[in-house]
Amino acid sequence: MADITISSAVRSNLNALQSTSQLMSSVQEKLATGKKVNSALDNPNSFFTAKGLENRASDLGTLLDDMGQSVQTLKAADKGISAISDLVDAAKAKANQALQTSSQEERKQFASEYNELLTQIEDLAKDSGYKGKNLLGGTGNDLSVTFNEDGTSSLSISSVDYTDTSSSTGLALSDLASGASGSTTISIHGASTTTTLSSTNLLTLDSDYSVGDTLTITDSTGTELASLEIEATTTFGDFDDFVNSADGVTGTQTGTNYAIVGEYEVTLDSDASGYTAASTSHATTNGFSTDSKIESTLDSLTSAQNTLRAQASTFGTNLSIVENRQDFTKSLINTLEEGAGKLTLADTNEEGANLLALQTQQSLASTSLSLAAQADQNVLRLF
Repeated sequence: MADITISSAVRSNLNALQSTSQLMSSVQEKLATGKKVNSALDNPNSFFTAKGLENRASDLGTLLDDMGQSVQTLKAADKGISAISDLVDAAKAKANQALQTSSQEERKQFASEYNELLTQIEDLAKDSGYKGKNLLGGTGNDLSVTFNEDGTSSLSISSVDYTDTSSSTGLALSDLASGASGSTTISIHGASTTTTLSSTNLLTLDSDYSVGDTLTITDSTGTELASLEIEATTTFGDFDDFVNSADGVTGTQTGTNYAIVGEYEVTLDSDASGYTAASTSHATTNGFSTDSKIESTLDSLTSAQNTLRAQASTFGTNLSIVENRQDFTKSLINTLEEGAGKLTLADTNEEGANLLALQTQQSLASTSLSLAAQADQNVLRLF
């Protein structure tokens, strides 16, 4: 283009058109991207300042996601504690039911149901985790929540262990002994190994008994389960029916022996002097066999309930802190992004007006260029 000669007027208009075209391209880019600073070449100071703000907002956004997951972990633990509290209430109801009855057979059943509730508490605690983190699962489940990008602001949440109800650092609720069946054997003095005694007179079999004696079977609380007054016509079959009529007690003849088996501790006694009572004994005693044992269990359940309520309060406080920091972080991210926008975002109204002005200027420059070119062509008229 250096060998082409054009007049000063044409060159001036041409330069104006080129400059206008560049400005139009710049304005169109701003309108297309919505930013007045698209690269460091546009405004280095604004570009790098905005980039720093955006990077911090991005880092906080990642932490915000972690906070959200921590909130869910705390909520899962809180739901677990709430459900465990309901089971503890059910266990208290079982203990109170046992307290309202004197039947050792029923108390034994209530003790078994109580133990099942403790098993369900342990299973529920094991199932209260979220994404592999269980605040009710004990060691290895502590939760740490980071609130800022350099890790100087954080919250440590200690886990508890409710997966073993007997643990002294947890709920301190031990399984109850359900009571093993005990037995005792009474010798039948006048019987042989092959004798069937159902219709045999009882007095001819055992001289320890006499007419007018009263036999009673009582449980470990002293509650009478059954009684039999011996008459002259009382048979061994009557005695057998009497033993088996007591709840939770069975009697069986084997040769010259008569075995009495109870689901709990029972005593066969006679009011006749000189007769030694035979008492079944347990290897272990039913955990609800006495009122004092039930009261002790109720005290343990009340203590466990207080422990659960205190831990729920602690997790509630932690949850409030994390949710508060979560809301703060959201607001801070918005502030950072807004600040970055103030440095880089374009005013579309202004840029639209600029584009319209440039289009007008371009049109005028094109017209002016055309007029300048026509002036240069006047020399052709001389020929």
